Amino acid sequence: MSRAPVLLPTDYGAWLASLKRRIQGARARAAFAVNAQQIRLYHEIGTDILARQARDGWGSKVIDRLSDDLRAEFPDMKGFSRRNLMYMRDFAAAYPASAIMQQPAAQLPWFHIVTLFTKLDTPALREWYAREAVS
Repeated sequence: MSRAPVLLPTDYGAWLASLKRRIQGARARAAFAVNAQQIRLYHEIGTDILARQARDGWGSKVIDRLSDDLRAEFPDMKGFSRRNLMYMRDFAAAYPASAIMQQPAAQLPWFHIVTLFTKLDTPALREWYAREAVS
C-alpha cells in the first residue's frame, strides 16, 4: 500500500534546514563537553599521580598496578594503559591545574594534547600550536 503524497508548507525546507543546523550544533556542543570532561579527568588523575609519587616516592610499578586495576574496573573504557597514565602525569606536570581549562589545549582531543607536550619543549610554543589548532 503506497502513501498518498503529502503537501508540505512552503517554508518546510527552511524549517528542516534550521532543525538540522540546531541538531548538528547540539551534537558538536555535546562532543565538546564530553572532551572537556575527559581532559579535566585526565588532568586530575595526572595530578593525583604526581602528588602520590611526591608523597610516597613510588615508581612505575604502582602505575602498572593502577593501570591493571582501572582497566579491570572499567573494561568498556579506553585510556587507562600504563603509557596513558604516564601521559596524564606528564600532562599535569606541563599544565597548571588553575589554567588548563581556560587554555586552547583543553579544547583539543587528548592525543593532540599528548603530542603537544611530548614534542614541544616550551609552554609558549605549545600554547601557540594549541591556539592555531582550535581557531
